[in-house]
Amino acid sequence: MDKNRTCVGAISGSYGVRGEVRLKSFCLKPRDIESYGPLTSEDGSSIFVLKITNQLKIGFSGKIDGISNKEDAEKLKGTRLYVARDKLPDLSNDEYYHSDLIDMKVIDTQGCEIGNIKALHDYGAGNILEIYVKELKNTVLVPFNELSVPKVNLEEGFVIVDPPEGITFREGK
Repeated sequence: MDKNRTCVGAISGSYGVRGEVRLKSFCLKPRDIESYGPLTSEDGSSIFVLKITNQLKIGFSGKIDGISNKEDAEKLKGTRLYVARDKLPDLSNDEYYHSDLIDMKVIDTQGCEIGNIKALHDYGAGNILEIYVKELKNTVLVPFNELSVPKVNLEEGFVIVDPPEGITFREGK
C-alpha cells in the first residue's frame, strides 16, 4: 500500500443517464472529497476531477470530467478514489487515518506480538479493528477505543491491544 496516498471514497455505480456516478465518501466530512482536487484510481493510472451534484440517501451523486453517459459511468463501479496524503488535513494526536493503521503490528499487554491489523470497520457503534492473529490463523474483531487499544505508535508501527473479556488471541483459551 502506498502510504503517500489515501483512499477517500469509492464509486458505487451510475446515477441517471447523463454520466453521473454514485459516490461513497470515506472522509470525516463526506463532502470534503470534492475539495481535495483531482483524485486517482488505486494504481494511479486514471485521474478523476469530481464535482458533487446531489446528496443521496447513501452518499452523493457526482459528475466526473470526461464521463457523459450511463454506460461509461457504470464502468467505473467499484473504483476506489485516492488522494495524495499531503492534500489531507493534519490530525490531532489522538486521531488516525484508517490507512495508517492497516498492516500495523499488534502487540498484547505482555509485549507478545499477536499479528497485524487487516481492516478498520465502523458498523455504527464505533470503530472496530479486524486483527489477523497469527496463532489462530484467523481474524479477531476488537473495539478501537482507549480501553481495548491503550497505545498507538505510528512512528514505530505498532498498537498495543488489551482485548475485552471473551476475546482471545490464543488457541484453547
